[in-house]
Amino acid sequence: MLREILKNQQAAFAPVLGFDLSAAKCLVLDLSINNPIAKNLDLHDLAAMEAYIFGRMKTQDARVAVGGYGENRAFYAQSSVFQGEMGARSIHLGIDLWMAAGTPVFAPYAAKVHSFKDNAHFGDYGPTIILEHQLENHIFYTLYGHLSRASLNDLYEGKILDKGQKFAEFGEPEVNGGWLPHLHFQVLTDLLGNHGDFIGVAHWQEQEYYLKICPDPNLILGIKALEK
Repeated sequence: MLREILKNQQAAFAPVLGFDLSAAKCLVLDLSINNPIAKNLDLHDLAAMEAYIFGRMKTQDARVAVGGYGENRAFYAQSSVFQGEMGARSIHLGIDLWMAAGTPVFAPYAAKVHSFKDNAHFGDYGPTIILEHQLENHIFYTLYGHLSRASLNDLYEGKILDKGQKFAEFGEPEVNGGWLPHLHFQVLTDLLGNHGDFIGVAHWQEQEYYLKICPDPNLILGIKALEK
């Protein structure tokens, strides 16, 4: 139901990065296990990550690099954050938007702050904000990971945000979980009792369950190159 509502109301959403992603030149990244280069990327080697991602953006004159929803990625196994009893989680539940640190982030729809937290572990989200929205009597949530620490200043649960209001910015690797600057954007129908955090990567054996809870964020972003 929510998927259909989001799809039908896509024009009602404000751009999360402040510019129209449907019209911007986007580089679609394949960071899956099917890409031998991505499969061998080292999360500890930011220079290599930067050369591969930002280097390709520059070569193709892309404003933003995007992708990752439902993608099976090998490199998560390098962080203890993604380890569990069933082994490493690898199925990405959001869309990544790669741009420079300091890139502003805007609320796609009228919202209130549900919760926030600095998930300060290597490979984790770093500063994270979850917003709660209501659309056609349906409650849903959007999660923003890898933010700057300053993004958490002056926040409180229940704070009201207008559609299109700036509320955060991309963080530097030193605070964002050790990642090349980007935004992890995720849509959720149920937080399962979580506050300030929710897994952004599922184990392959649980992907059906979690992909149902976390519908495709492109229903909000509207990136034409990612439309299926």
